[in-house]
Amino acid sequence: MTHSQSTQQINTWTGDFGREYTDRNTYDPEGLDDLYRRDYGITPTAINEKFLQHIPRESRILEVGCNMGNQLLLLQRMGFTDLSGIEIQSYALERAKERLQGVNLTQASALSIPYPDRSFDLVFTSGVLIHLAS
Repeated sequence: MTHSQSTQQINTWTGDFGREYTDRNTYDPEGLDDLYRRDYGITPTAINEKFLQHIPRESRILEVGCNMGNQLLLLQRMGFTDLSGIEIQSYALERAKERLQGVNLTQASALSIPYPDRSFDLVFTSGVLIHLAS
């Protein structure tokens, strides 16, 4: 993939550091819930149920920076059916494709989202913004 805006961060996340990050942050939905329960006292499933309770399950949803798809797996388990994700790191994207069925996954940067405005009903990111330089 050619990045229209190559930065030191993009180079870091698409290299060995990004691969190692993916490997140490691989969770199934139950494991992710256990981690959050232990660290924060609430599960991502509970958070998603609270925030997404009124969102129709057929809504078009995009996760920006989906890594290997932990959050998308949670949303699938909740019954959401029109899910997409973008991820800059090819290794994480391939892992996501192995784990997720029926999800549109594309290699892309948050700095250049490859969809026209209004393509999705809901766009979100989880744990990405803390990694972006200001």
